[in-house]
Amino acid sequence: MPMAPPPDFDTLTIADIARLTADDRLPPVERWHPAHCGDSEMRIARDGTWLHQGSPIARPAMVRAFSRILRREPDGGYVLVTPAEKLDIAVEDAPFVALEMKAEGEGRNATLGFRLNTGDVVTASAAHPLRFVEQPDGPHPYLLVRPGLEALVARSVYYELVERALADGASPPGVWSAGAFFAL
Repeated sequence: MPMAPPPDFDTLTIADIARLTADDRLPPVERWHPAHCGDSEMRIARDGTWLHQGSPIARPAMVRAFSRILRREPDGGYVLVTPAEKLDIAVEDAPFVALEMKAEGEGRNATLGFRLNTGDVVTASAAHPLRFVEQPDGPHPYLLVRPGLEALVARSVYYELVERALADGASPPGVWSAGAFFAL
């Protein structure tokens, strides 16, 4: 059965994004525990590009399909898992990248929706928190997509978050989404 194409982010409302986030039916990868089969020879670059044997995977539908069977292991590694096999996959930073953001409301009433490089959408909330990690090259913002799997928030989207935080005037600076506050 072919996968449905990702939604058109430009036409989605914040309510649509929240509904899609809640309704997303993923394979139950957390319940699959096959024997380790080896290395997938795949890598997810820091910019979100998926590569196989060093070459980019050109078909977005393939990337989306692989992203849905991705799991983080207790040792911190990443695997692609099915009921029959488990293959390692290298991840340079985070397995996803949040490329776009939509915002509705202000202050405590704000809701922030994000489009990932895989076409999936996520609403920042207590279940999908934003976190900010200080690195030598500046802050690295992350959004929890699902247990153990985060999206690196693209720099342009981070600047949108900072602009919202500064406009809100909260101390410490931060943003609200779906009733949760995320300090920058």
